[in-house]
Amino acid sequence: MKKRFILLALLASTFGLVAPSALAMTAAPVMLRGQTVVDERIIRLGDLFSGVGDELADKAIAYAPDPGRRAVFDSRWLYKVARAYGLDWRPLTLEDQAVIERASTVIGSEEIEARLLDALLNEGISDDIKVELSNARFEIHLPEGAPTDLEVEDLSYNQRSDQFTATVVASAVQNARYRVAGRVHHIREIPVLIRRVLPDEIIREGDIEWISVRADRLRRDTVFYDDELVGKSPVRALRAGQPVRTREIQNPVLVPRRSLVTILYQQPRMTLTAKGRALEDGSEGQVIRISNSQSSTVIEAVVVGAHTVAVTTSDRVVMN
Repeated sequence: MKKRFILLALLASTFGLVAPSALAMTAAPVMLRGQTVVDERIIRLGDLFSGVGDELADKAIAYAPDPGRRAVFDSRWLYKVARAYGLDWRPLTLEDQAVIERASTVIGSEEIEARLLDALLNEGISDDIKVELSNARFEIHLPEGAPTDLEVEDLSYNQRSDQFTATVVASAVQNARYRVAGRVHHIREIPVLIRRVLPDEIIREGDIEWISVRADRLRRDTVFYDDELVGKSPVRALRAGQPVRTREIQNPVLVPRRSLVTILYQQPRMTLTAKGRALEDGSEGQVIRISNSQSSTVIEAVVVGAHTVAVTTSDRVVMN
């Protein structure tokens, strides 16, 4: 008997023979798949359980959720399916579940807004607009691999409220129609700074770039033209990329407060000068108060250059 067992063992190792009981011991156990992504309309047994064999794995047992959606199957339903197909599986707890997610091709809100913009422009609306969906997170999920061509139907636009409604259709997919709503925003190009500019700096043409901004977000005193910026200085430090307001800029200060200045009194054949101290900041062409260094008399003078002011004929007495 012992020799016969050894002979059977040698035959098994030589020719790959395995007893039925050994097959049962080496077969993979049936296990629940926690989460699975499918790319078709049908959920198959192999999407829920592993170790069921190729033949059973292909059995269709339920419809898959819509593209981009998920379905959750609880332990009781899973146990019924396992029993129906003779699977050696039972839930460990009532919390056991399987999650099936349907793969999809996603069309995001930006692409949808672009299609709506084209449709609005075809209706003759000015091209300085931006389209915004009421639901900023809205997206369309199509079956994986489906064409993403969109058409816009039933477009309705109210010029007074700048609101619109429309139907977006994925023409290559049956019943893929989506009702959307949103608002049209008018856009304006404005100059902004490309770097942080400090109060003692002068804004140059190379410091400016143009950006598009919604018109309803701009204040009335916003700087809309580059020639309003070039040659000016900030009242306070200005950040890059932000709309600039007229009260935030000024002509460059040529005469800083408390600085020494040269006072000029000019006639066709005579120029008189004196020294003084500025009592306030002054830009070119601005009238500021100056204290004469010799007489301490306070006069008003016009800023004509860096650290230079000029007095009129009526003020020449203060030159003494």
